[in-house]
Amino acid sequence: QVQLVESGGGSVQAGVSLTLSCAASGRTLMPYGVGWFRQGPGKEREFVAAISWTGGSTYYANSVKGRFTISRVNAKNTVYLQMNSLQPEDTAVYYCAAKYWSGSAYVGDDYTYWGQGTQVTVSS
Repeated sequence: QVQLVESGGGSVQAGVSLTLSCAASGRTLMPYGVGWFRQGPGKEREFVAAISWTGGSTYYANSVKGRFTISRVNAKNTVYLQMNSLQPEDTAVYYCAAKYWSGSAYVGDDYTYWGQGTQVTVSS
């Protein structure tokens, strides 16, 4: 079992940056790819970004490409999501999820382990 805990959310003004962390416990994150997903008010969950278990491959939704960066430090069992130039449409609960790296990076249902989420609110 892998337990995931997100942190770093908050309420910010448009244009600023936040970095979310996804810390794993129970087992090493090393064999797992990790994805970030978000669910805004009244919206369905959507893919944000993902990183392979080695960190060698990264994937982004078009809506965040160029603004968000996903990274991982396996020695710290942690994956990060650096979010720059935040906009009100980025307001959502952000979840990290982990799975053995096979199949699609983009499909939430393919992920095995999920965190509880962290709220990000961006005001204009």
